[in-house]
Amino acid sequence: MGPVLIESRAATDPEIAALVTAQQRELREADGGLDGQVTVTHNDIRYLAGVLNGRAVACGGLQALDEDTGEVKRMYVRPSYRGRGIARQLLAALEELAFQRGHTVVCLETGTYLPGAIALYTSSGYEPIPVYGEYVDNPYSVCFAKRLPVRA
Repeated sequence: MGPVLIESRAATDPEIAALVTAQQRELREADGGLDGQVTVTHNDIRYLAGVLNGRAVACGGLQALDEDTGEVKRMYVRPSYRGRGIARQLLAALEELAFQRGHTVVCLETGTYLPGAIALYTSSGYEPIPVYGEYVDNPYSVCFAKRLPVRA
């Protein structure tokens, strides 16, 4: 396996769209189909792709919730590429993007049924926070946040 390149991609990028679609399908299967809504890519999310041998195998996005807070969205690594540190590299790149945009906090939501995701976030310095926004009524949602270094 060669090095993973992290590239900025447009929300309209076909590889990003395919990864987000795969992510949404996997989430629906994991939560027993509880979440019937299909969310497609959003133009206000800045997407990064993890590219291996010319193919996007992972994605993640950053959406501004407010001036201080960025939210990590749509983190996904194709199943055959998991366990190689790609998600951790992508998460670090999203945190750097948030820092460059002046955010002081990064938050995210994941599902209680995704222990691998929870382990990644907690081992990367994220701490549990109260469920927020659109996730409040979802009993399977768990939310995390991480304070970013302050600009010198």
